[in-house]
Amino acid sequence: MGIRTILTLPNPLLRKVSLRAELPPSQWQSIIRDLWDTLDSHTGVGLAAPQIGESIRIIVVDATRAKRPVPHHGRMTLVNPVIIAKEGRISFREGCLSVPDYVAHIERAERILVEALNEHGDPCVFETQGFEAVIIQHEIDHLDGILFIDRIRHARDLKPRPTS
Repeated sequence: MGIRTILTLPNPLLRKVSLRAELPPSQWQSIIRDLWDTLDSHTGVGLAAPQIGESIRIIVVDATRAKRPVPHHGRMTLVNPVIIAKEGRISFREGCLSVPDYVAHIERAERILVEALNEHGDPCVFETQGFEAVIIQHEIDHLDGILFIDRIRHARDLKPRPTS
């Protein structure tokens, strides 16, 4: 299918908890391709299947697209990702392709240990930190029907996205 439309608020699918990917990996491939094609056509660093209309637990993450170099694991496809350990706190300014007009500083875990399947269905466990950890937490939130705006502390923390 290629590049898909990214769903934006108030689309109800963005608030739905996604189903585990139980199908064989061959059944995920078109969704994964569409996630990458769609992300690559935007300026974001991650995308979750619900954002393109698929209520399944698949995310793609690419911290190599950060404006400044950050530690990363490269382009990752994570199927049924679960955070199995968290450590520390960090605050980053977050935005979202599904809430395109706003940004806010959000506090998240600084380091996470993630368990998932890769795009071939092979299990993987890895630790990440900083910006990449923030991206993964943001995208896993999408799988649980949570948006970054749900994590702001005060309404005044929500700011219009800079236009530059």
